[in-house]
Amino acid sequence: MKRWILGFSAAVVGCWAATGQSVANASESWPSRPIKWVVPYPPGGTTDMLARIVGAKLSERLGQPVVIENKPGAGGDVGTAYVAKQPADGYTIVMGNIGPIAINPTLTPDARFSPTRDLAPVTLLAEVPNLLVVNPQLPVKSVKELVQYAKQQPNPLSYATPGNGTSLHLAGELFASTAGLRMVHVPYRGSGPGLNDTMAGHVPIMFDNMPSALNLVKGGKVRALAITSAVRSPLLPDVPTMTEAGLSNYQITGWFGVLVPAATPKPIVTRLDAEIQAVLKMPDVRSKIGDIGGIISGAGRDEFGRFIQQESAKWQKLIRTAHITVQ
Repeated sequence: MKRWILGFSAAVVGCWAATGQSVANASESWPSRPIKWVVPYPPGGTTDMLARIVGAKLSERLGQPVVIENKPGAGGDVGTAYVAKQPADGYTIVMGNIGPIAINPTLTPDARFSPTRDLAPVTLLAEVPNLLVVNPQLPVKSVKELVQYAKQQPNPLSYATPGNGTSLHLAGELFASTAGLRMVHVPYRGSGPGLNDTMAGHVPIMFDNMPSALNLVKGGKVRALAITSAVRSPLLPDVPTMTEAGLSNYQITGWFGVLVPAATPKPIVTRLDAEIQAVLKMPDVRSKIGDIGGIISGAGRDEFGRFIQQESAKWQKLIRTAHITVQ
């Protein structure tokens, strides 16, 4: 019996050792095949643009293709949940943002994944302001005029966003609450479809990230009434902040970062973080992100993890205080 126990123990220890060696070997050889970078929104939005800007350079540094795969749905939850359930081997990463990572856990507590349990932070790429834009035919040219116009209408005005639980959804709810309006939220599966309907006049108002709406504003396709950051953007210097427009202490920005399945080996996370940091320091990458209104962060995994905790607590408080719900 003792011999059997000793033999079994030795086998278990050997198995553990072999598994550890296997993980170590996998980490050392990573990456040996293409990496899938999941964007949980349709092509054309800010999340997608940032992933493609960084992904192209990351592929060059890693010597393997970084393939962008769009998996939209449920305000980013579909694609994010998909990555949370993938093998933790460094070959599937996700572009996480404020919606599925910091807002949705409070808005939809029965979500199919937990950002803190199922995912590990790698790098915070960038933060971006949001814009309040309207169809050019809407007879308003300021936030004050929009509020007055909305209060004169027999029915609540509708506003578009890239989806439930996004920072844009919260931006709209906070705007309505602060201005004393009743508004109808119309969530789309990403920025593109929402902007198309706003330009066409099907929805009069939209809250969107600055990068995806910027060219349309400059081209006169939509009219920007305010920016949601604390200060004006040099790319749209004539567009006032919400605070300047009369909504005191109104400030909401979006952010975007890379996460991986929680059990991904630490050496892979460390390497991925370092390579992304190197990409974010490249002048052409900094220029491209700056040109669309992004503010590069580059916070590493530990700082990004603390940032997620702070953001989650902030949004949880706002959602509960303002009684915001998913429609």
